[in-house]
Amino acid sequence: MLASLVLSGLTLGAAPASAHFLEIIPSKDVLPEGGTVRLDLLFSHPFEGGPVMEIARPERLGVLTGGEIVDLLPAILENPVEGGAGWTVSHDLDEPGASVFFIDPAPYWEPAEGKFIKHFAKVVVDNYASGEGWDAMVGLPVEIRPLTRPTGLWTGNLFSGVVMSKGAPVPFAEIEVEFINDGSVAAPNDAFITQVITADANGTFSYAMPHAGWWGFAALVTGETSMLAPDGHAAPVEEGGLIWVRTRDMTSSQK
Repeated sequence: MLASLVLSGLTLGAAPASAHFLEIIPSKDVLPEGGTVRLDLLFSHPFEGGPVMEIARPERLGVLTGGEIVDLLPAILENPVEGGAGWTVSHDLDEPGASVFFIDPAPYWEPAEGKFIKHFAKVVVDNYASGEGWDAMVGLPVEIRPLTRPTGLWTGNLFSGVVMSKGAPVPFAEIEVEFINDGSVAAPNDAFITQVITADANGTFSYAMPHAGWWGFAALVTGETSMLAPDGHAAPVEEGGLIWVRTRDMTSSQK
């Protein structure tokens, strides 16, 4: 079945079981009648259900709607979870159109890998199911430009995007893919936990999502500058551009 996920120009390979994903998950990805959306922020290993890692207060948290960015950092609240720290924020959506929620986190020191991790994550919420504005770019240092509308996706749909850094596509960027597992999926072995694909020469990638739920796509690049590790030595910074999308099974009744 996995062979069907491999597209021309892409590679699907073994993946590390310890991939880190910064989750920014809304209570709803589509608001048919408008309203309030709550977003939960967590730094974890989604397929394995943890462990949850400590995440400091973000350096930036906002939402892009209709070309304007609203700062959500003043409204953020701590939301502790077992094993680590979490955050939450709520925001009212009044006008039709897609809103791009994003987070610029504080760097996370990963001693096991000897590097800092700084992933810029985003998710699209479509207000009044408008189907408009979903490809708006925030302008993050590393960001995925969706080529497929990130909302209204059926299980099995193909999601495509372009990895961008500093306004230009990133050729042959590596993208890690994980599913937020609710315990319903058992991996045959560690190679199935994190899927890994490589973008083509134009930074474009595609992936068919085989199960209903939230899927994270993390495009990883090495930052141009280093940071001082706790021991005082210079350490590299892994930068990532993440986007979260949700799929639903095609059944006779949908909510």
